[in-house]
Amino acid sequence: MATEAKPFAKPLRIFATDHEGGWLKKGKEMKVGFIGLGRMGTGMAANLLKAGHGVTVYNRTSSKVEALVVQGAKAAAGVAGACRGDAVMTMLANDDAVESVVFGHSGVVASLRPGAVHVSSSTISVALSERLEAAHAKAGQRFVAAPVFGRPDAAASGQLVVVAAGAPDALRAGAPLLEAVGRSTFVVSETAQIANLVKLSGNFLFAAIIESLGEAIALVGKAGVDRRQYIDFLTSTLFDVPAYKIYGGLIADGKFEPAAFAAPLGYKDIRLALAAAENLLVPMPFASLLRDRFVALLAHGGDKLDWSAIGQLAARDASLGTDGTFHRIDADRQ
Repeated sequence: MATEAKPFAKPLRIFATDHEGGWLKKGKEMKVGFIGLGRMGTGMAANLLKAGHGVTVYNRTSSKVEALVVQGAKAAAGVAGACRGDAVMTMLANDDAVESVVFGHSGVVASLRPGAVHVSSSTISVALSERLEAAHAKAGQRFVAAPVFGRPDAAASGQLVVVAAGAPDALRAGAPLLEAVGRSTFVVSETAQIANLVKLSGNFLFAAIIESLGEAIALVGKAGVDRRQYIDFLTSTLFDVPAYKIYGGLIADGKFEPAAFAAPLGYKDIRLALAAAENLLVPMPFASLLRDRFVALLAHGGDKLDWSAIGQLAARDASLGTDGTFHRIDADRQ
């Protein structure tokens, strides 16, 4: 049976979008742990340091810790060591990774002091976010779901867009951290899981843009239209927005490595969106199509590619490529 999600408790935008004049204007310096130093987490942790916070970092791969230690961070030997301050932020790949870090004898819940806040920026399931909020409440801790929009370059430059939800006191406690990692923060609810739902809906829209761009590029490309010129035309007129420029350029150029956001992660997010939709009894037929597109990409060895590589599948289906691999169509046709 479907469960009813709580509606947005307040207007979508509470924090000033440029972090000027709102709750995030003058955040205090905090002692914060940061767990998960992938391409996104490394940039976020570095910006916490630049903002003057005392940062303790932990990552299973110790080599990723060293660069941040050089910048002034302290290295923790384990999860518990990153949970000794005012807050801990996590930026991990999936539900399994988050569960392994948060729950257990030496996990975040067991190690964080009462009153401290866990800011979870991972893109995770709605169900897990609900569990995290309940577990922290039981332990007398605070929890903020704060997934982010942006690729690694935005994380490095502090230009992420943060979608946040949680109890008002938890949001206020975590505000200085959100200020440090993003250019704007949108509070969507006092119920943490709603932020994760909004994030999943956004990634569904990005994937839909990628698929539709791929189909359009294949259509005009097979008629002989130059793909790059076509994208330049679209993004300088009707579709002058970052998503079309970024993903249109990647598809037109066939540039899917190195992956800024790997295809398996995109597949994961579409599956999580569909799971949330099923729970709420919301049909999402196009999301089902996108799931199948990711399955096709992964079946053809695309697990190391950027998720935008699903935009090349339409060209393959139209016989614009000859060997089934994911590189520039022009190279296939020569």
